[in-house]
Amino acid sequence: METKTKISLKSLSYSDLVNLVLECGYPKFRADQIYTWMYQHNAQTFEEMTNLPKQLREYLEASYSLSSLSILNIQKSKDGTRKYLMQLEDGLLVETVGIPSHNKQRLTVCFSTQVGCAMQCDFCATGKEGFSRNLLPGEICDQILLVQNDFGSRVTNVVGMGQGEPFLNFKNVQKALTILNDPKGLAIGARHITISTCGIVPQIESFSKISEQYTLAISLHSAIQETRDKLMPKVTYYPLSSLKIALQNYIDATDRRVTLEYAMINGVNDTEEHLNALIDFCRNLLCHINLIQLNEIPDAVYKPSNKATLNHWITTLNEYHIETTLRRSKGSDISAACGQLKNSLAK
Repeated sequence: METKTKISLKSLSYSDLVNLVLECGYPKFRADQIYTWMYQHNAQTFEEMTNLPKQLREYLEASYSLSSLSILNIQKSKDGTRKYLMQLEDGLLVETVGIPSHNKQRLTVCFSTQVGCAMQCDFCATGKEGFSRNLLPGEICDQILLVQNDFGSRVTNVVGMGQGEPFLNFKNVQKALTILNDPKGLAIGARHITISTCGIVPQIESFSKISEQYTLAISLHSAIQETRDKLMPKVTYYPLSSLKIALQNYIDATDRRVTLEYAMINGVNDTEEHLNALIDFCRNLLCHINLIQLNEIPDAVYKPSNKATLNHWITTLNEYHIETTLRRSKGSDISAACGQLKNSLAK
């Protein structure tokens, strides 16, 4: 006789939990208690939920699992960044990064949304391992909780910029964002929550319909179609012309600025032609450019752009009144680029 696989309680939203306890004959506040145990106290077992009636705890134990993550490896950088390799209940691995600010007043977590990634971006270590499965809402939130506990400091900012394409796991990511933003959950302000996508056009429209003021970031990496197709082969179905229309529609619908991420790769997407193409793409678009110093990947073909090129791009883009900043690479001494730690330990 086959054993029925239990549903993870962390696959449920708050409203799902409310319906669950009401159907079991308990008042709504029991859902608040369960929610708090999961996302504020990071309970690992139902027995820890001591303010719940024993009968309810026994029902939950029999019917649901409390899927959780465990930390397999931590690497600590001299700049304070910590890179985590986390194991899911089914044995699969994901990576998460904790990034404290210099003044220790902010703690940012870069979280994963999938195990592996199907996008196969040419410069990304994660893309080389392929896709395994989507993460559940609770598995996404657990990454933030584990980092928070390890630092002993409240997480103030989160970015869905780790392994995976968030918009290919849209429903679970949306549920996770609600938990992260909810005062009864992790209580992280919506404007301190960023989701980064390769540019899945239909989901950009869906994201624009969410009332919370989350930040949208687009992994652009080239405003020349041929170059972008080479670097990001799985988004060729959504050409730059369609992407720009989708972004303009998003801005019109939300009145919010978008961030365009651009990893600077020496001799590939950092020429004057590429700079002019980016300026043209940004014309009439409410956006901010985030230039990224490419992390070195051992044996990789792609190398970071030099400092002179970076400075020239920043100066020129700002001269065109396109707000531009440089995101300096953090944790380069601990393989902090997505996929590097996981791939190195798997060898």
